[in-house]
Amino acid sequence: MATSSSCNWVFDVFPSFSGEDVRKTFLSHLLLSLDHKLITCFKDNEIERSQSIGLKLVHAIRDSRIAIVVFSKTYASSTWCLNELLEIVKCKEEKGQMVIPVFYGLDPSHVRKQTGEFGETFQMICKNRSDELPDLWKGALTHVANIHGYHSDNWNNEAHLIEDITNDVLGRLVTLTPSMEFADFAGIEDHIAKMSVLLQLESEEVRMVGIWGPVGIGKTTIARALFGRISRHFQSSIFIDRAFVSKTMEIFRTANPDDYNMKLRLQECFLSEILNKKDIKIHHLGVVGERLKHKRVLVVLDDLSDQLVLDSLVGGTQWFGCWSRILVVTKDKHVLRAHGIDRIYEVGLPSDELALDMFCTYAFRENSQRDGFNELASEVAKFAGNLPLALNVLGLYLRGRDKEDWLDMLPRLRKGLDGKIKKALRVSYDGLGCKEDKSLFRHVACLFNGMEANDIKMLLADSGLDVSIGLKNLIDNSLIHERGSCVHIHCLVQEMGKEIVRTQSNKPREREFLVDSKDVCDLFNGNSDSKKVMGISLNLAELYELLRIDKKAFRRLRNLRFLRIYRDSLDLHKQVRLHLPGGLDYLSPKLKLLCWDEYPLPCLPSSFRAEHLVVLRMRNSKLEKLWKEDESPTCLEVMVAVPQPIWMLNEVYMQVCTELEALVHTGINLESLYRLDLSGSSRFRTFPYISTNISFLILNQTGIKEVPWWIENFSRLVCLEMWECESLNYISPNISKLKLLEKVDFSNCGALTDASWLDREANAIHTKLPALSFINCFKLDQEALIQQSVFKYLILPGGKVPSHFTNQATGSSLVIHLLQSSLSQQLLGFRACLVVDANELKPITSSWIVSCHFTGKDSSSSFGSSDCQLDIELPRQMDNHLVIFDCCFPLNKDNDSLAELNYDPVDVEIKFTSDSCCEIKGCGVHCFSDKQLSNVCEADKSNMVTAEEFGKSSAAARRSRKPLRVTGKTIQESTDLSCSQTVEEHWMYV
Repeated sequence: MATSSSCNWVFDVFPSFSGEDVRKTFLSHLLLSLDHKLITCFKDNEIERSQSIGLKLVHAIRDSRIAIVVFSKTYASSTWCLNELLEIVKCKEEKGQMVIPVFYGLDPSHVRKQTGEFGETFQMICKNRSDELPDLWKGALTHVANIHGYHSDNWNNEAHLIEDITNDVLGRLVTLTPSMEFADFAGIEDHIAKMSVLLQLESEEVRMVGIWGPVGIGKTTIARALFGRISRHFQSSIFIDRAFVSKTMEIFRTANPDDYNMKLRLQECFLSEILNKKDIKIHHLGVVGERLKHKRVLVVLDDLSDQLVLDSLVGGTQWFGCWSRILVVTKDKHVLRAHGIDRIYEVGLPSDELALDMFCTYAFRENSQRDGFNELASEVAKFAGNLPLALNVLGLYLRGRDKEDWLDMLPRLRKGLDGKIKKALRVSYDGLGCKEDKSLFRHVACLFNGMEANDIKMLLADSGLDVSIGLKNLIDNSLIHERGSCVHIHCLVQEMGKEIVRTQSNKPREREFLVDSKDVCDLFNGNSDSKKVMGISLNLAELYELLRIDKKAFRRLRNLRFLRIYRDSLDLHKQVRLHLPGGLDYLSPKLKLLCWDEYPLPCLPSSFRAEHLVVLRMRNSKLEKLWKEDESPTCLEVMVAVPQPIWMLNEVYMQVCTELEALVHTGINLESLYRLDLSGSSRFRTFPYISTNISFLILNQTGIKEVPWWIENFSRLVCLEMWECESLNYISPNISKLKLLEKVDFSNCGALTDASWLDREANAIHTKLPALSFINCFKLDQEALIQQSVFKYLILPGGKVPSHFTNQATGSSLVIHLLQSSLSQQLLGFRACLVVDANELKPITSSWIVSCHFTGKDSSSSFGSSDCQLDIELPRQMDNHLVIFDCCFPLNKDNDSLAELNYDPVDVEIKFTSDSCCEIKGCGVHCFSDKQLSNVCEADKSNMVTAEEFGKSSAAARRSRKPLRVTGKTIQESTDLSCSQTVEEHWMYV
């Protein structure tokens, strides 16, 4: 008998089952669970069943390492199943194939002894047969039923049963495949599950997949775990790291980067390794394709930043045989795009909980906190910013030390980056191609973290930096990332950028930016001029001693362009340690950014002309006016003196300015003003009319009583926030005339009762559907809102799904039934309602996944799911609220298989999944009529894109050229019944 490990297996698992009983229930969930673990299963969806099993099925059984036999009530009624079982027993005895029986709703003894209802069915199939098959079947049933397996009645939760079977299979594969060194790495299974969607190991096509993310995020760990997990599926495999490339190219260090002999040398070493033959010599660059085009290979290129290496080693998919997989790991996304790789897994930071588990694994050798170290471990993980590299370095650094050592070392950790972490992070910065991109990175690290990309472009418009291209390069190199429209930088990468600026000079006045409170204090306490300092960022929370700034101090900073004095929390009880005892008589006319929290004076210096000012932000300040009435040419009532140069101002933030009462229009229109934030200015009672070009109007926690009729003049308004405006009781219907309005938030406006302006007809003119939030607005007519409005999403108070949603269920999933006649329609459209609890310490953007899975009554017909993402902005806490949105999924498109099905009805399982910050307590669906669906589609024309624009991930979509509607990123691809053909991804608009 051959051992299991000595055979060349094609599949990990062959499932034997009766489709009538389990295909669309137990089996579909089991296969999905196995797929997520990168366990390859044979799938028989397209095999035409007959009385005897065909040659293709025989090969599939023989090529599978493990057979899972699902015994169910009708299993013995199928000669097909019984003949499969004979072949499985034969492979067990001859090839060492492992067999796992599952008794689904069936007593194992009934299978073993062919008794009970199962035995009666078996006797019927054997009746009137004179050949030897009945005895062979009986022997096979008894043999397999005697193997230790799983009895479904012993589990009260089918999900747990499936999880146990999956882990059993994985464990058996581990014993045969020793390279599972990362199995205990916290979070690795989540990464593998997501990568399985992109790899699609059951697909015959050659696939190139990228793994992209910043230094230290865990890309290599994921790649090595994948390599160990799936290399068994390939005839040959190779893991190419930076050391392999460096050693190979060492003798060509002084050669031309495009040297032909260097490329030949790369390919020679590559072929020698993957074919396990020493000293292969080649004479032209086509040999790799010639030697590997018929081989099923796995190639992983780790830490790749050189396009030439990628082109030389894996020039194209045509170089490799069917089923091959190429993984390219890089911190530079452009390398992937340039090679035509569009299947990319972006590695994100682990959650707080998972990061703490990772840190504890390194520090304590277990993924749980040690008594007495809970708070300390959490603080260190927070300092590491959840970056796996930092968690590893700090965990190993603190391992074995007692609590007193931890307490002594924490201050050192807070002062600066560990040398190993700093060295690793610096690689991406040093690898930037030009000094302009490096300069832009330093600007972001020191001044612009969390700022909108458009604001950064305006602030640096005359800097000589190509900001648009530069930001893309920084994103591609994983130094920054975009979240919505804002640019963000990881805390450790930001600290690395600040450290680069600190090394510019030992003297603070000779650096381009000052970001440390001590350096800022030294500058203001000295008497020296500075022509170098362009920006100052001072966190008031870091001032531990009183800082007195002389009224003429800013005269010594003639080149100052960015001034950011802020408190990272608006704690009004904090002691103010920055004083201007003599007032302030000067600010640089070059200032483009003026952000000064807790500004202590009633107005700005009269000499400040603000000729270049782009952003003015004065949160929690004592401002009563911008300039004194008698020192400026133009006046406003109450808010006075806007000199003509400031008409180019783009943003004004006056948050928590409790002395500010009104901004009254007196003929001035700040043409460039697109954002006004007056949040927390509780004495502000008049709706502001200062610019008809305004795009973002933030009026939270003000005393405004109504949204007036002339809101219709704000034709460019995109966002209106007025949460916790307790006096607000009227909204003009003219607000519905704003075609660009995307977000409306009237949460916690308890006096608000009327929302008639949200009727479907009025909203049909929108180029963007608005997101509507009425959290804790209990007096609104909810039924009218739900039935008559069109929106991106709607949030309302409530702990129960309204009756309008005719299909309801507890939890996060439900099943609806479609008649066969409905399948001829182009779309399945419905309005969804979820009952949600959210408990967070701060406002968040929550990610939601919606998926549809189509299954026919004929259990042999099952169609893959596709997932689409919806992002919803949620407040700190939101107990018992309804989140409502619309969804559409395609039915016919290019693949008419659904419409041609000859069964009735079709089951559609709809699942809703949220991230960890939310709990879905109930769900409901109301299916649209054709007319309703048409109205909803008509109201959202802005989201229409051609199939070509949708992306390369769907071959069918590229052929179609039909208009598709999308707003979420599709993160999962379906596969057709044939494992060699990729089905077009489903899509959704919300």
